[in-house]
Amino acid sequence: QVHLAESGGGSVQTGGSLRLSCVASGQPYSSVCMGWFRQAPGKEREAVAAIDSKGVGTYVESVKGRFTISKDKAKNTLDLQMNSLIPEDTAVYYCAADRSAVCYPTPLPSFHYFNAWGQGTQVTVSS
Repeated sequence: QVHLAESGGGSVQTGGSLRLSCVASGQPYSSVCMGWFRQAPGKEREAVAAIDSKGVGTYVESVKGRFTISKDKAKNTLDLQMNSLIPEDTAVYYCAADRSAVCYPTPLPSFHYFNAWGQGTQVTVSS
């Protein structure tokens, strides 16, 4: 069983940057597909980025070129570097882990396919 805990959320102005980190414990997190999701009020949880066991990242179109997902094996963390933030990025961000080494059934699976979740961290971007 993987235990996940996010940190790094906060409030920034448009154009600012934040770095989210997710500490994973309980199993070798680097061997499974992991992802970042976000949920804004009244909206469904959205997949933002996922990374497989080989370190290959996939992004939702709206964040391509602005966000970078990575794993830090030394720190045992899953990170999400967010640059050029816009108000539409405002949401609670969650990290998640799957049991599979491959992100399935697509490189950016929906939240239904992840079985372990962190508690979430708020990101607020003001205009």
